[in-house]
Amino acid sequence: MKYPLLEPGATIGITASSSGVKPELHDLLHQTSNRLRTQGFNVIYGDTVWNQHKSTSAPALVRASEFNEMMLDDDINIIIPPWGGELLIEILEYVDFEHIPMKWILGYSDISLLLLAITLKTGIATAHGTNVMDLRGEFSDPTTAMWLPTLSTRTGEAIRQHSSLNYQKEWNFNDPSPSIFHLTEPTFWKIISQASVNIQGRLLGGCIDVIRHVIGTPYGDVQYFQQTYIHNEPILWYLENCELSTTDLRRTLVQMKLAGWFEHCSGIMFGRSEANQPFDGYTVEDVYTELSNELKLPIIYDIDCGHLPPQNTLINGAWAEVHVEADGTASVTQYFRP
Repeated sequence: MKYPLLEPGATIGITASSSGVKPELHDLLHQTSNRLRTQGFNVIYGDTVWNQHKSTSAPALVRASEFNEMMLDDDINIIIPPWGGELLIEILEYVDFEHIPMKWILGYSDISLLLLAITLKTGIATAHGTNVMDLRGEFSDPTTAMWLPTLSTRTGEAIRQHSSLNYQKEWNFNDPSPSIFHLTEPTFWKIISQASVNIQGRLLGGCIDVIRHVIGTPYGDVQYFQQTYIHNEPILWYLENCELSTTDLRRTLVQMKLAGWFEHCSGIMFGRSEANQPFDGYTVEDVYTELSNELKLPIIYDIDCGHLPPQNTLINGAWAEVHVEADGTASVTQYFRP
């Protein structure tokens, strides 16, 4: 595994590989760049960021070309898209995977598909965490703020993050928060069939809604990644559900199992989700219990990951030790080891 390094005074490239920003929201972009510059960063916006039409910022080839250009631009040190979207999968065939440099890419939601594909194909670590729009506040909550020290961790070093105290259940745009999020609900990491748990493994994951679509493609070859880059060390999956129904979540997890994604796996972690509603009495806890019994693996859920912020910054490819206590508190220690 290879890990980029974020240095002080870095230049952030903002490109919309999925959805861009409509004109009525451009002020949020200006707020974001102003805030980042006060923190010592430089900011470069791509042309795609300022547009949004029919579910994307631009045609797939345009989005991919801008991403490739920013990745190869030595003056840009990290890429953080404005947010996710719907159709990032369209750009994968145009991404220049053969010339991916050592540069952090940070994001979640639809962006997690790009993150996973890059790590699987190149062995370069990518960062699942906050989008750039959520860094425009006067300050960041302690969980979100860990993106910076995490991406500043050097190869061979380790960094520990903790579960949040509270999470945001819903957006309240009529009452803006200095830290962007309204963290009102107590956080409690849960475990299937155990009181506490310790799990170790190489982190991989993302938004299950989108990463499932590369199963069986050149962009989702988990076995190649295991054999080539982590030498068959166990994988610790983290997954978050944005919009799948409970039954569709179950179908997708079965597909992942049948495709071999859970071979050499040490455990699975699931983020909080508003989509986890019962279907005909069938609950998401039923899904997790069935999967745990089938795979004989520990399953942790309601972790700080996904569309109910805040989020831990999870590094695809890093070795992680996850400890969850019976009281719902947790720690994630990530080792940036080759």
